[in-house]
Amino acid sequence: MKNTPWTLLLFAGMITGTTAGAQEREVIPLWKNVPGETEPKAPHLLSDDTSRKVTRIARVTDPVLHVYPAAGEKDRRKGIIVCPGGGYRILAIDLEGHEVAQWLSDLGYTAFVLEYRVPDKPLNALQDLQRAIRLVRDRAVDWNIQNGQVGAIGFSAGASLVARAGSRFNERLYEPRDPADSLSAKPSVSLLIYPAYLDQGENRSLTPELNIHNSYPPTFLFATADDRHANSALVMAGALRDADTPVEQHLYSTGGHGYGLRPGNAAAETWPSLAEKWLKLIF
Repeated sequence: MKNTPWTLLLFAGMITGTTAGAQEREVIPLWKNVPGETEPKAPHLLSDDTSRKVTRIARVTDPVLHVYPAAGEKDRRKGIIVCPGGGYRILAIDLEGHEVAQWLSDLGYTAFVLEYRVPDKPLNALQDLQRAIRLVRDRAVDWNIQNGQVGAIGFSAGASLVARAGSRFNERLYEPRDPADSLSAKPSVSLLIYPAYLDQGENRSLTPELNIHNSYPPTFLFATADDRHANSALVMAGALRDADTPVEQHLYSTGGHGYGLRPGNAAAETWPSLAEKWLKLIF
């Protein structure tokens, strides 16, 4: 089914702030009429903060997906949606978005960078991820994705978003827009990299919003002991284990938070190979 006639093409390099080697990529708007928004759509707004050489999007009112097709000779016929972090206030769009999508594409997965609504719109962000999963499944044939196999990977707040999607996929959070919204919003697998905000229950227990059950997606977790958000990974892993849900957790000693997969940080150089092996085994 193709129910998204308003697909357009943009340059990913224009979004990330790079010019050298930029490739034309398909960019898919999620909504004609964005749920929960009363103001007209506006262009994305970049933050002035470019510290650590990270491009940050400070405002999204018109969510989109950037498509990274799988490397042809390696095509695994599966899709993965990438959710950048940023505290639900900004999106670290290159560090935890486009760079990760390129890595996944090189591994043979069709990757989709989700620019979900910010700042301070966690419910709207979950609507955006639900819609993104459904749209990718609706157009699976276009990207040679088989059997509705669409996973999600998130970083920090983006990992919180992916965890919430795995918990609340049966909830109708917006009025259906088209036949795509009849499809499942459940991620096939979830990868949570240095997740945050999963331990907001009493005494730093699991966040009450998260209902962990045995139909929760198989989950990969990676964090470091010196990350102030590391408890999120620990309580999430325990809840998944208690629910008899497939889970693999790695707690590295050092690395901090917000490192993506850029070289120069031991944790950043460690988790991708672990995640790759897990994906080949589970997905």
